[in-house]
Amino acid sequence: MTAAARAGSATGLHRRLYRCRPSLYTAFGMKRKLFCPFRVQLFYTLAACFLFGVGCLDSLAREGQQKPAAEPRAQKAEKPEKAENPAQFALLETKVRFEATGDSRKEVHALVKINSELGVRQFAQLNFNFNRSFESVEMLLVHITHASGGTSDILPSAITDRANPAVVNAPAYQDVRVKSVRILGLQPGDTLEYRVVRTVSHHPLAPDFWLDHSFDRSGLVTQEIFYLDLPGNLTSTATVSPEGIWNGPLPVVYATVPWTDFHNTGQGSSVRSVYDWEIPAARKLPAPMDDNGTSTPDVVVTRFGSWGKLVELLGSHLVSLTDADRMAAIDRLRSLGPDSKTAESKLRAAYDVISRTLKTVDLPLGVTGFQSRHVAEILDSGYATPEEKCSLLAHFATVAGIKAEIVLVGAPETQKQFARPTPFQHAFVIATEQKKRIALDPSLEVAPFGIVASEFRGKPALSLTLFDGGDFTSANWRPLPTDLPFSASQNVNVDATLSADGVLGSKVHYTMRGDNELVLRVAFHQSRKEKWKDLAQLLSLTDGFRGQVTTVNASDPYATREPFTVEYVLTQPKFVDWSKKTVRIPALLPQLGLPDPPTKSVSGSASAPIELGTPLEVETRMILHLPPGTSVSPPAGISVERDYATYASQYSANGSTITASRHIKFILREVPGDRSADYNVFLHAVQSDEAQDFTLERSESSPPKTNSPAPNEKASPKTVPPKT
Repeated sequence: MTAAARAGSATGLHRRLYRCRPSLYTAFGMKRKLFCPFRVQLFYTLAACFLFGVGCLDSLAREGQQKPAAEPRAQKAEKPEKAENPAQFALLETKVRFEATGDSRKEVHALVKINSELGVRQFAQLNFNFNRSFESVEMLLVHITHASGGTSDILPSAITDRANPAVVNAPAYQDVRVKSVRILGLQPGDTLEYRVVRTVSHHPLAPDFWLDHSFDRSGLVTQEIFYLDLPGNLTSTATVSPEGIWNGPLPVVYATVPWTDFHNTGQGSSVRSVYDWEIPAARKLPAPMDDNGTSTPDVVVTRFGSWGKLVELLGSHLVSLTDADRMAAIDRLRSLGPDSKTAESKLRAAYDVISRTLKTVDLPLGVTGFQSRHVAEILDSGYATPEEKCSLLAHFATVAGIKAEIVLVGAPETQKQFARPTPFQHAFVIATEQKKRIALDPSLEVAPFGIVASEFRGKPALSLTLFDGGDFTSANWRPLPTDLPFSASQNVNVDATLSADGVLGSKVHYTMRGDNELVLRVAFHQSRKEKWKDLAQLLSLTDGFRGQVTTVNASDPYATREPFTVEYVLTQPKFVDWSKKTVRIPALLPQLGLPDPPTKSVSGSASAPIELGTPLEVETRMILHLPPGTSVSPPAGISVERDYATYASQYSANGSTITASRHIKFILREVPGDRSADYNVFLHAVQSDEAQDFTLERSESSPPKTNSPAPNEKASPKTVPPKT
């Protein structure tokens, strides 16, 4: 959490900051996105701005402002100056108090110096997200001290309270709100002071509570103060066991940054423990790592003694099935798949209905307090949160006779930390049929059966069903399945024509199955059809194609049983200059994205494995029609084979038509670190081949048109393997 986000935030007591759910653009950490990882990362970033706009859900949902980018300023050649931040927190003071009932109060007091117009824009509006069913947000003070002299206070009319945009069409969740404060009259040089209080009362998981807090390390905060007031006599930093179980007094306090002061107040059953951290700008903070070397917040507070206790509580909200819910699930399942004879076909029918027909209320995990409505209410409403979709699908699978469990996925190190809901990012359903585990994500709406985002596959997941060992129960951690339900493939066909005046027109057709299919399905599903052309333009840029997209077509994102296809027409004027005697052009194919080679270890230790990602077969083909009278010299193709990947290319010319194809197949998920030299040879061979060009020459006068095909002016060269 950035300092600016914490300054605007009074949440985090019972859940992490409200933000956009990890999805297409922020959460899909694929190793090979489309073809070139670097280009496709640009595609994700641009597409996110395109789909959600400048005032996207994240800007409304984040509590306070994002970390401001440094504003450039003149620097001395001999000693570069550090750029001034657009806004600087002179003081960031946070006070948190928990009660034994689970209720809490959090007060944030901030003094912000506005240094530039960018800082003015960043603090023009403060947003605070809350769930009014158990939370309230109160603005105690919003005050501006002007650099030119004088002061001003923000009027109550500048404060609004409205439903979060994600729940506007979901009446059952109108309690999820956004309180916004417009800061008018702010200028560079001004100082903004605000004080905001958030109270939590009767949280659905009370009397348990939790908190994560991290101190600023970016230099945005000159002085940071954090007070923590807890019930009980707690005097030392805890150490979690390898099983994630704590047998000491509750709540647990874990701090990687030592507190400045500690004292007790009260006596007997009313004794309290008060911690105080004061962090000046000059203080060097340790890296945010725990005793096991895993990343963790600077301060963790939790009243859960073990992951098993957390599972019991969350399971009572999301897993437990009442008799009425069971009967409703049985009746609805019969109507969904009346012709389905096997348990798996019933599960597929239920998955299709839940993922497609129920609109996902795109809220982060836990915003509603991990509560789920009854089965009939969810189905009749036509919408559901991600947790509700998983709960509903697990119920349907159970009544169909398939073992199913809801699982939560967070960072890989979560299992080694103290139990609390904060680290989890996403919920899935794991269905087990004939010992085969299938991961399902109904919240994406257009995900094919059995496909989840590659960022999550193989990550440790906490099941909301306890492991039953007979005489004991415990939390059940298992990684998500890594295999796809079908082979991943990508096919790109380019049919292009180069005119006599140098204009290139291309029709580009994509057919995809697997991870990249999911990326494009979600992208086209989340954008309006009239905006598909803009999305295709971004896609062409990420693949290295230049020109203007004129038309675009895509298959139905909901048709998940078939590969997803996208086709667009691209026009590029002045592609070549025919006034030159010789013209060199590349093959009009996307660049194949391969991971970079590992850097050499200074210590001499073994290199880390080179991750290739999910096994994938990529086929790209091009046909280019040239103006009559053009002679062509194609490059030589190559063929390289390894046990981890194979690559082959072919280039040819037949009269005024040239063709090119490249085929790469990733066989293994990774290359061992001790084979990095061999991988470097393979990578160099592919990159050298992709750098080859066709050589074109045109006669001064074009030959007359005839009905006979043009002679083969240069025979296709034989495939020549590189020296590897």
